[in-house]
Amino acid sequence: MVNDYYDDLYIAFAHILYENGKYEEAETLNIQVIKKQKEVLGPDHPHTLTAMTHLAATYWNLGRYLEAERLQIQVMEKQKEVLGPNHPGTLTAMTNLAATYWCLGRHAESEILQIQAMEKQKKLLGLNHPNTLGTMSHLAYTYWNLGRYSEAESLDIQVMKKQKELLGSGHPDTLRAMANLAATYQKLGRYSEAKTLQIQVMEKRKELLGVDHPPTLRAMAILAVTYKKVGRHPEAETLQIQVMENQKKLLGSGHPDTLTAMANLATTYQELGRYPEAETLRMHVMKKRKELLSPNHPHTLRAMANLASTYWELRRYSEAETLQIQVMEKQKELLGPDHPDTLTAMAKLAFTYQKLGRYTEAETLHLQIKLIGK
Repeated sequence: MVNDYYDDLYIAFAHILYENGKYEEAETLNIQVIKKQKEVLGPDHPHTLTAMTHLAATYWNLGRYLEAERLQIQVMEKQKEVLGPNHPGTLTAMTNLAATYWCLGRHAESEILQIQAMEKQKKLLGLNHPNTLGTMSHLAYTYWNLGRYSEAESLDIQVMKKQKELLGSGHPDTLRAMANLAATYQKLGRYSEAKTLQIQVMEKRKELLGVDHPPTLRAMAILAVTYKKVGRHPEAETLQIQVMENQKKLLGSGHPDTLTAMANLATTYQELGRYPEAETLRMHVMKKRKELLSPNHPHTLRAMANLASTYWELRRYSEAETLQIQVMEKQKELLGPDHPDTLTAMAKLAFTYQKLGRYTEAETLHLQIKLIGK
């Protein structure tokens, strides 16, 4: 009984740490919980598998996707064995693993799992069940990332219509579905349709949540991207400044949403050729992400790559090189040498070597990229 109490207490503390973004502390506690539960309950017990799922989610948020994958495969196989291949717990394990494959750039593997889960959920839970609609939405996003936008559109429309029918046009899930469909229209170059949906989402969120609420600010940020796509940079900049200032006021300058808003505004400044302003914002974002997430987190690496591109535009190639080497080495370690993000990092470094007149090093990297691509 005492052991049960302490296990529950550890689990509760681990959950609190996770929810507050303290993933490294959550990892330590989750490892202790798993060890204890394996000893007392056995490796196949549902509580043990739940604890393993929580640890995998912690690794996922730390950007340690290969460690997350290893645990998620174990959980999925055990769920199949203990609960059966059609149990909701097994299907959730499949969709969790699919999300990790997606982050590792393994979209084809992600698609296979998502289709399997979706078809089983349709049969067992019905087309109207939130889990089924959630998996359909995730599969649409996988198609989106594979460049299969027409297939993504078909699923996005189904999800949006079902959400409207079941939950109403103002429900957060319906608005999220509308935003997803708008993003697909954007990729298809159908900016007018994208803008119409995005304005509806933004206005609804203003009406229901207020102008300063995080989902409202997110809708404004997404509309700004569409404005940029159609060359309306001043309107995009106005929206992005509003979003950033409100995020700072509500959440603080170090919050992930504030940093995303700053990164988006920096990209607009860079596109407008305002490189010193872009540099100031990108430097702040990189420093904060290193401090809050760790130097190895994917968001930190993206911030470093973005700052390197600003240095590149400012012809400060040596500073760009320093950051690009760090990004490339970390991408290889975390994602593997053949991940698209790793290959992009290698290509960017090769172009920097060319600018520095180091043609042999540039050629070596280009050859490596070609060999990996074969």
